[in-house]
Amino acid sequence: MDDQQIKHIIEAALMAFDEPLAVQHLKQLFGEQPVSGADINRALEQLQKDYVGRGIELQQLSKGYRLQTRPSVQEWLDNLRQNKPRKLSRALLETLALVAYRQPITRGEIEDVRGVAVSSKIIHYLMDKEWIEEVGYRDAPGKPALLGTTDEFLNYFNLQSLQDLPALAEIKDFESFEQSLDFNEQTE
Repeated sequence: MDDQQIKHIIEAALMAFDEPLAVQHLKQLFGEQPVSGADINRALEQLQKDYVGRGIELQQLSKGYRLQTRPSVQEWLDNLRQNKPRKLSRALLETLALVAYRQPITRGEIEDVRGVAVSSKIIHYLMDKEWIEEVGYRDAPGKPALLGTTDEFLNYFNLQSLQDLPALAEIKDFESFEQSLDFNEQTE
C-alpha cells in the first residue's frame, strides 16, 4: 500500500469520526495490511502540511488526532447557527478554572477561594459534560472528594495537556480566560 493511499484512508477516518483517533486506533484501519506506526505518523504529518492555510486543521489532542475547523473561521461558521450558544456563567467559569489550575481540589477549597458556596448544579453540569471527575478523596474529616479535569476537558478545549492552559499571569479577568479556551455553552 502506498503512502498516498494510507493518507487518504486516515483522512477519511478522521472525517468520519468526531472523537480523536490515536495512532493505535488508526492502525486498526489497515487490518492485516503491513502498515506501521511510522507509516501512519508520516501520513499524519503530511495531512498537517496539506491543511496549512486552509479552513480546517489536523489537531493533535490528548486522546489522538482530530480534523476540526480553524478558530480563525469560527465567526463565519457561527453565522449559520440558528441557536447561537450562550456564554457559561461566571460562577461556572470560576469553578472550572479553579479545578483546572489547582487540581486536585475539593469543593470546600473551591468555596474558600471563591468566598461563596459552589452550587451542586455547577458541579453536576461539569461532571455531565465530563470536564471534571472525582479523582480521589482528601485524607481529612468527612473524606471530601477531590476534583480534577478529564481528557474530555482537554479535547473540548483543544489542549494536549494541562501545560497548554494559559498562564495565570496572562489572565486578567474571566472574560479573557473564556476567550482563550473558547467556551460556548450556558448553564442555568
